[in-house]
Amino acid sequence: MKRIAQTIRLRPEHREEYLRLHSAVWPGVEAALHRANIRNYSIFLHGDVLFAYMEYHGEDFEADMASIEADPETQRWWKLTDPCQEPWPDRGEGRQWSDLPEIWHLSPPDDDATA
Repeated sequence: MKRIAQTIRLRPEHREEYLRLHSAVWPGVEAALHRANIRNYSIFLHGDVLFAYMEYHGEDFEADMASIEADPETQRWWKLTDPCQEPWPDRGEGRQWSDLPEIWHLSPPDDDATA
């Protein structure tokens, strides 16, 4: 399993539209994420900063991400959501959200630690 964290800015003038869209994400968009082995996906908001967390449970991350990008319903969704977002200047080439490196993770407790 691969943990993924990402961030992007929310354009203040599109805040209500973005929140409205995410109050009822299209079932086809969710289905594309499931088919691509994405699980436990959440988007959080702090001020005008969006933070996303997801877990990838597949075997070929690049192929699964390409399947999301090729999905027609997801492409239509992005035409609505992308204008609401303002990428960080240091994002990767051709990308909307910036990946955040994981610097620490709480591992499951050892048997001794729970005693």
